[in-house]
Amino acid sequence: MQKLERYLEDYKQGRKELSEVLAYLKKLPYEDLSYARVDHHRRLRRGFPEVIYGEGKSAEQIVGIIRAMQAFGTNILITRVDAEKAESVLAEIGEMTYNPTARIMTIEQSPRDSLSEGTVHVLCAGSSDVQVAEEAAITAEFMGNRVRRFFDVGVAGLHRLLDIMDELQKATVYIVVAGMEGALPSVVAGLVERPVIAVPTSVGYGASFGGVAALLGMLNTCSPGIAVVNIDNGFGAGYMAGLINQRFNAKDR
Repeated sequence: MQKLERYLEDYKQGRKELSEVLAYLKKLPYEDLSYARVDHHRRLRRGFPEVIYGEGKSAEQIVGIIRAMQAFGTNILITRVDAEKAESVLAEIGEMTYNPTARIMTIEQSPRDSLSEGTVHVLCAGSSDVQVAEEAAITAEFMGNRVRRFFDVGVAGLHRLLDIMDELQKATVYIVVAGMEGALPSVVAGLVERPVIAVPTSVGYGASFGGVAALLGMLNTCSPGIAVVNIDNGFGAGYMAGLINQRFNAKDR
């Protein structure tokens, strides 16, 4: 948006030719790279740029998409990037950062909106769920939200959760990540007054069916106020929590 405004202002002031402006506008609302159609108008429509899903894409394809987005001054978030692929991307675009736990790459080209006043709390049941919880936390942070993490507070040791009861009351929205039987979101929702986004993970033994047991447990919860995202979908939970938190605070003001 800022770059488009600069182009139009430069044309108005005679600093750019009409042909330059038209060449820029041809890439809107999306740019066809043959293997991807990069949605440059996503931020105008939704308030946040398109996010690159790294799994299934080659490092070369990711680099191509990044460069297309860089031309528009966009902040860039890439999910599900393994360490080997990240190393190849960083060799081409060195200014990016990589979080190996969350498997997320980011680059900031323009200032983020000021941090929202509310807070997203991210909880996970066990340390095996941290990868998904971190994906959610970093996504919410990159969207301009304050995030607090409370990891390894599962129901196998309920006292760990009860010890942070006072802190839990300070959030606007909760992301609760759990595998196995997926009980933690139900417990949290019974203790707090604001929305809970439940994230089932594929952590667990054979009868967990790769996270299906946790997913069904969360969908069948008796605690009201819970929404459930797909198995291991930390990004989806972080994005949803960010939207809820920002809307809550906008309404508050």
